[in-house]
Amino acid sequence: MSPPDIGFLACIFLAATLYSSVGHGGGSGYLATMALFAVAPDEMKPAALVLNILVATITTIRFVVARAFSVRLFLPLVIASAPFAFIGGGLVLPGRWYKVLVAVALASAAVRLAKPSRSRQEPLKEAPRWQLVGLGAAIGLLAGLTGIGGGVYLTPVFLLAGWARPREASGISAAFILVNSIAGLAGRWQHTPHLPPELGYWAAAAVCGGLVGSYFGVKRLTSTGLKRTLSLVLVIAAAKLALG
Repeated sequence: MSPPDIGFLACIFLAATLYSSVGHGGGSGYLATMALFAVAPDEMKPAALVLNILVATITTIRFVVARAFSVRLFLPLVIASAPFAFIGGGLVLPGRWYKVLVAVALASAAVRLAKPSRSRQEPLKEAPRWQLVGLGAAIGLLAGLTGIGGGVYLTPVFLLAGWARPREASGISAAFILVNSIAGLAGRWQHTPHLPPELGYWAAAAVCGGLVGSYFGVKRLTSTGLKRTLSLVLVIAAAKLALG
């Protein structure tokens, strides 16, 4: 196993740090990095899911311990998302189609990351169970198909709908990503996924970033400027995938 590019590891670390600070696993960041460094398409999804699981585990523990979590909101989401993430993980798309789908997902994530976070002070609204189930199923399928855990979609929905405070939404997203990533990888494993030989190095960089980001995330110390920079990277990676 030859040592990977230092720049690649730095990007993985940065993605894990930034995403875990807001309760995300970093899947879209890892996919963006892999796209920019020309990682083979059949290695991208399983590798991203493995890194997601590692970082989401750390982030979930941090937020649950800090009591930034809601079982009532989480259960309807995960009951629907887990089976759909498993199904999505088992679907093997042609390389070109996979690139297009990931490009769209990355571009969408970039738009959401570029928007400044707003803290809601008004009273929270009740989240209808059927909406949570439908939301979980839709994001779960996308998570399994692409290797993106779904936090970049789930957190904004919760905040815009007024269903949870920012820290609680981050905690729910972290656990949601963890379950989806495990289910997606389990579905993908049926087809003997190709894992990069350098994955051990990538995992070490992701874990270090997850530890740093989740520590500051629990205290709500995030940087809008850094997230916008990451958003630009996602746009570049999406363009590279779509045109490559």
